Amino acid sequence: MTHPHPHHHMHQRLRQRGAAILTAMLLVTLVASLSAAALWQQWRGIEVEAAERSRLQAAWILRGALDWARLILREDARAGTTDHLAEPWAVPLQEARLSTFLASGKGLEDTSDDPSDPVSQAFLSGQISDLQARLNVTNLVQDGTPHAPTLRAWSRLFSALRLPEYELVALVKNLSRAMQANSAKESNTDPNTPLLPQTLDQLTWLGVSTRTIAALRPYAVVLPERTPVNLNTAPALVLHACISTLSMGAAHTLVAARARTHFRIFDDVTQAMGVPDAGLLDGQHSVNTRFFEVAGQMRVGDRVVQERSVVRRDGLEVHVLRRERGAAPYLQ
Repeated sequence: MTHPHPHHHMHQRLRQRGAAILTAMLLVTLVASLSAAALWQQWRGIEVEAAERSRLQAAWILRGALDWARLILREDARAGTTDHLAEPWAVPLQEARLSTFLASGKGLEDTSDDPSDPVSQAFLSGQISDLQARLNVTNLVQDGTPHAPTLRAWSRLFSALRLPEYELVALVKNLSRAMQANSAKESNTDPNTPLLPQTLDQLTWLGVSTRTIAALRPYAVVLPERTPVNLNTAPALVLHACISTLSMGAAHTLVAARARTHFRIFDDVTQAMGVPDAGLLDGQHSVNTRFFEVAGQMRVGDRVVQERSVVRRDGLEVHVLRRERGAAPYLQ
């Protein structure tokens, strides 16, 4: 009977030991991978919960800011009937720490220098804009047909911005069809009938390109009813477009004149223009406003929540017509 060689037993033991070490390493790697995956899932859940909590908190704060803006517009209505850029509502709120507002509102000590306080890392900013400082798309059609004075104003605007005139033609044509169908309650019977736009971006439904919409954004708006242009707040290009007798140079002169003293009545505008007949009409021009946009931004760390609201002021009542919320950097 032969006995195994001693080297054979040693080689076998070494092989078994190596297999055991390899198995142990595989188990350690598996456990580490599972632990890392579990920790990542837990971290991700915490981050999602924190982001949702921050979003909800920011939404409530922005809602409070909207109510504050409505109060400012309401008090502005008590102060007078004209609206101009020297009034409190027209002053934008630059980004400021939320703790500053809370401290001043409750008579507390400002904790903005305390990095451990989460409120000190929250920043609020906002702005109220006059939507009647722009040309209203709704004015283009009246009683189902194009409104000639408004169409001339839009034509002057397109010409000044060097935009394709055929897009304006398509806009008026499709807007007329949409309004007629909407008034007749037949918008669902013809699939080719365009829908009435609610925002400027939706003008693509009516044949306007995104490039043209981007160019029109500072000077045009879509409102639910016909509105005149506020001559106290409109930029020079809008003044040039809506006043047929006004050149671009004269429009800039008019803007400089109203910066010194705002217009209270149409005679003030006529006197600033230096012409006896400026062609101002009640339905197309005004010195006050009913429609405003309230834009607010809440930044907490690297998270940004923004909200835009369209409001209508009827006397001392300020109604919210539309609210849009997003997480992208800033106003339409």
